[in-house]
Amino acid sequence: DDTLMARSDYIESNYGVDAGDTNTTAVQIDIGWINIAVRQYRLDNYIAPTTEQGLAALITPSEVEPLPRNFKEGGYLKETPFDPWGNPYQYASPGSERDFDIWSWGADGKKGGTGEAADIGNWMF
Repeated sequence: DDTLMARSDYIESNYGVDAGDTNTTAVQIDIGWINIAVRQYRLDNYIAPTTEQGLAALITPSEVEPLPRNFKEGGYLKETPFDPWGNPYQYASPGSERDFDIWSWGADGKKGGTGEAADIGNWMF
């Protein structure tokens, strides 16, 4: 598909990430699903989880303020999401790139890097 190829080329040239790599594709898909969960939480509760509440607030109602007003029975995610390298996804709200940021530190689990070690975030696609 030409759209997917163009997106892959854009990510690779602008962020140093091999967008054709299967792990990178898995991260993009995971981040897309987490993004949907955060947006649904925000629709139900009028605010996205805070950085302090983290992605755990999508699994069980947070006891950290601001408390969710209308937490969906069963939650928004079933379990803590991990990237293909076994590291938990990172989350910040407000984010530095978007209203909330979701990212993986890549294969090395550290900020920065290139290739498989490159960070991949929701602001990239």
